[in-house]
Formats: sequence, C-alpha cells, structure tokens
Amino acid sequence: MNEKKWLADEFEANRAHLSAAAYRMLGSRSEADDAVQEAWLRLSRADTSDVGNLGGWLTTVVARICLDMLRARKTRREEPLDMPAHAGIADRAKDPEREAAFADSVGLALLVVLQTLAPAERVAFVLHDMFDLPFDEIAPIIGRTSAATRQLASRARRRVQGVDEAPDVDFTHKRAIAEAFLAASRNSDLEALLAVLAPDVAFRPDATAARYGIGAMRGAAGVAEAFKGRAQAAEIAIVDGELGFVVDIGGQIRVAVTLTIDDGRIVAIDAVADPEHLQGINYSILRD
Repeated sequence: MNEKKWLADEFEANRAHLSAAAYRMLGSRSEADDAVQEAWLRLSRADTSDVGNLGGWLTTVVARICLDMLRARKTRREEPLDMPAHAGIADRAKDPEREAAFADSVGLALLVVLQTLAPAERVAFVLHDMFDLPFDEIAPIIGRTSAATRQLASRARRRVQGVDEAPDVDFTHKRAIAEAFLAASRNSDLEALLAVLAPDVAFRPDATAARYGIGAMRGAAGVAEAFKGRAQAAEIAIVDGELGFVVDIGGQIRVAVTLTIDDGRIVAIDAVADPEHLQGINYSILRD
C-alpha cells in the first residue's frame, strides 16, 4: 500500500470523528464539511512522517480551521446560514439518516448556546468536554496557557448548563488584582507589580504585540520591569470571556490582553495586537 492510499484510508477512518467535532464547534453542517475537506487538503500536502498519532494530528488541524472560521464569522458578524437559531436541525429531505443522526447527537438547544460563546471558549469546551482532549493539548490550538484554557472551558460549561448568571465568587477578588496590576503599571510601582505577579508568570504576546516593545518572557522580575510605566491607555475589560484589559488608541482597540489569575496572583498574561485577530475578539469594558 503506497503512502497516499494509506493516508486516504486513515483519513476516512477518522472522518466521522472529525465531522462530529467540526459540527459541534461550528454549528453548521456545510461549514463542518468545508473544515474537514480543508483538513484533508492540508494532510495531503503535509509531511506526516514524524506524526505518531494521526487522529490527534487531524483533530488539532480541524480545531484550528474551525477556530479561524469562527473568528472570521465574528468579524463578518454573520451566523451560519444553514443553522438559524429558530430552525430545526434535521432536514430529512436531503439525507434522512445523516440529518437525524446529527439532530439526535447534538440538540438544537445546545447548538444555540454554543453559538453565544466566544470562539476560543467554544473550541476549548467542545474539545475538552465533548472529546476528552486534555487542556495541555488544547492550549496551543487556541493560543492560551493551559490554565487559561481550563478557565475558558469552565466558563463555557457554566453557560451551557444554564448557570452563567451565578456569580463568580472569585470575580471581585480577581478584578481587584487586575486593577492593582494596571495601577501599579501606570504608576511605575515595581514593588506593587511584584506583589500581584506569580514568581513564574509568563508573558505571551503575538508577533504584532511583541513589536510594541515587550517580547515573550517568564518570571516576575522581568515582567514587572517590562510593564513599569505602561498601561496608561488601558481599560479593564472582559476579553473573550476572560478578565483582562484593552488598550484603546484613538477610539480603536490596538491591544487586547487577558490575565490568568490563580491563587491570588497573575500567572499568565496573553496579548493580542494582530488587527485581523482583534476583529474576531469579543470584549466588554468594565465600568464602575
């Protein structure tokens, strides 16, 4: 059996799983089919000689494709055309068995709720809660730390379970930490910055954010020094479901930052400044 035939057979063996994952992430049968087809095209062009788990590799590829599609949908402010919130899922005139299987396996109510989630929340929840992927494997897909990915999935889970209105007992405390970080940054208060940063805090900017003068780094001393005197134009916000802040320059969001807070300290800071990615990010500025 030549390599191309082997890859095609392996892909077909994983197709049902990939289609199910894509459908749950996108809520659209046609978009899910497009995502799976794109995964096949990428597989056919890729060097997979070092891939030990092809099924896992394909799941990762499909998840990244779906994340890009969700972000593009947010940018266009469009909903998937074949799954409006007011319509049923099954269309038995087209393919009765396939449509019935989709309708039975994923309820309309769940898909409607999933559509309200931010792209990263949705992908994290689907991959972990529905397909049992560990957070360490999901984190690189959505560009977050493992701890931040766990928080995203947890928040999504609460919304799916209909308990999103329940107050987060830690939110007030976490917001106070975020506000203390911003105040210390603006005031060049190094001691106050160190007080809210975990010793091994990681700062992870995208390539555009790094060009603003702070590259990726780890460790409280370096991160505190880098942020000293900054954040003058930053406003505290909920960014893609996470506590963080945005930098508004001239009425336009230039940087979106998420803070991962654990045990009373900031353990990770992720910054996005790429204009295309910013268009797909949901944020809400918190005002008193």
